[in-house]
Amino acid sequence: MVLGALAALLDIEKDIKVVGQARNGAEAVTMTLELRPDVLLTDIEMPEMTGIELAASVKKQGLPTRVVIVTTFARAGYLRRALDAGASGYLLKDSPPEVLASAVRRVHSGLRAIDPDLAAEAWGEADPLTDRERQALRLAGEGRTTNDIATALGLSEGTVRNYLSEAMAKVGAVTRVEASRIARAKGWL
Repeated sequence: MVLGALAALLDIEKDIKVVGQARNGAEAVTMTLELRPDVLLTDIEMPEMTGIELAASVKKQGLPTRVVIVTTFARAGYLRRALDAGASGYLLKDSPPEVLASAVRRVHSGLRAIDPDLAAEAWGEADPLTDRERQALRLAGEGRTTNDIATALGLSEGTVRNYLSEAMAKVGAVTRVEASRIARAKGWL
């Protein structure tokens, strides 16, 4: 529903043309390679690939497509990770339609478009987690055992325990589930 609504809002604009709509991150990568859009709108949470992973994929492949994340997650950690992954814009879904259209135009012209309140907040607290700690915490938050996490990440159980212990210490949590919850709330997962 949101996908169709965003497309319809942008199609109203005379200078913006929607060339495709993907239902998940993997489909978005395929469509981006085929259609070569100037600007790609994505969400943070999607099936098969997050919006941050999608932005990183576009960047890694050297595509000229600029990525704008439009999401409900007003979390500074997500914004920082999105920008680090190569996103050019980060807006909240409750932004007025004219803000979205303006953001697409700004990003298309090579500028950034970032929710100003979130931008100010983003430069406060830095994400202390490493990529491996983040991966282990994400899986721990899903209720996976240490053995399951080790298998999924191709690591030993001892290494996984070390990553989880480090992550717990960094976020000030007593359990790995609590650490996952804290990291998710701050936008670090």
